[in-house]
Amino acid sequence: MGTGTGTPAARRAMHFVILVGILSFCADFTYESARSVLGPWFATMGATATVIGIVTGFGELAGYGLRVVSGRLADATRHFWPIAIVGYGVQMCAVPLLALTHNWQSAAKRIGGYGWAFGIHEAFDQFGAMVGPLVIAGIMSVRGDYRFAFAILAIPAAINLSFVVLARVTFPRPQDLEEDQPEAAGAGRYPVAYWVYLAGAGLVAAGFADYPLIAYHWTVHHVVTSDQVPLFYAVAMAASGGASLMFGRLFDRYGFPVLIGLTVICIAFAPLVFLGGSIEMSVLGAALWGMGMGVHESIIPAAVAPMVGRAKRASAFGTFTAIYGVCWFLGSSLIGWIYDHSVDATVLFCVLAQLLGLPAFVWVGWRRRAAS
Repeated sequence: MGTGTGTPAARRAMHFVILVGILSFCADFTYESARSVLGPWFATMGATATVIGIVTGFGELAGYGLRVVSGRLADATRHFWPIAIVGYGVQMCAVPLLALTHNWQSAAKRIGGYGWAFGIHEAFDQFGAMVGPLVIAGIMSVRGDYRFAFAILAIPAAINLSFVVLARVTFPRPQDLEEDQPEAAGAGRYPVAYWVYLAGAGLVAAGFADYPLIAYHWTVHHVVTSDQVPLFYAVAMAASGGASLMFGRLFDRYGFPVLIGLTVICIAFAPLVFLGGSIEMSVLGAALWGMGMGVHESIIPAAVAPMVGRAKRASAFGTFTAIYGVCWFLGSSLIGWIYDHSVDATVLFCVLAQLLGLPAFVWVGWRRRAAS
């Protein structure tokens, strides 16, 4: 997608980004509101940290893994909207249905639901993810009823689906918004840098603990109350949205050093949230965790786009996110299991896994500088 802003085509492309961003605001208002209280909710139903790690990790795996199918289907048919509509429909219906569940086993069945452009989209995402948990925190403080809170989320879910239809009507062929660019050499296959980068990103994903487990830790160790958990998530999403906008721009300008520096900084979330033991350390840890989510949702996928030709980009994203999701699931499940045995070992695993991903980022960044 072009980066210029003066031409009518560029302005129309930005209008598309903003419209989809509004759509994403509603989607994340719904989904992330539920995610903000899943840990304490599971705890009330007797789930262990291992269960939370597996369930939330599988949710990420389902979301990421399905993209390998949808990506290849999109490349083959060029029919992007039907795939997007089905995906949003399933996710937006699943969250309010959590109101009908009464145990963690049935709840588990329902969960799974280039720099600047990715940053704008992610900022809308995380603004919704910030506002939603604030609303849920208000509901929980007044009603204290998880199922009522999930039922309320049917409202932003319905608004989201309405914006999906509006976006489909307004931009029937979003692929035409991208400026024509020459295909990269070897466009029919993915370059070595793509796979090395994927290996590094997978390690970082494996060491990134899910928020429900963090919230579970806070509540069972009485660091924060269950009413405060969604407020902390709102702090994390505010940090995530701000980081997406700021560092998306910086990534476009400076490249991989930005990604490497952010990864190093965000690694500190693990000792802060699991070992801090105070409100102040937990807030700082939540903010760094949110910055890390901004990296995962905007900068890491944005780096994939210039690595492959336009004709294979949807498939490349699909393959990337599928393997990324597998790594996230395996890491999340392992983190949950380790947590049930040792909190200190949990922190050690999170830190080491993410540090091991850094050499791949350094190598790919060096290759890109040498080629430019």
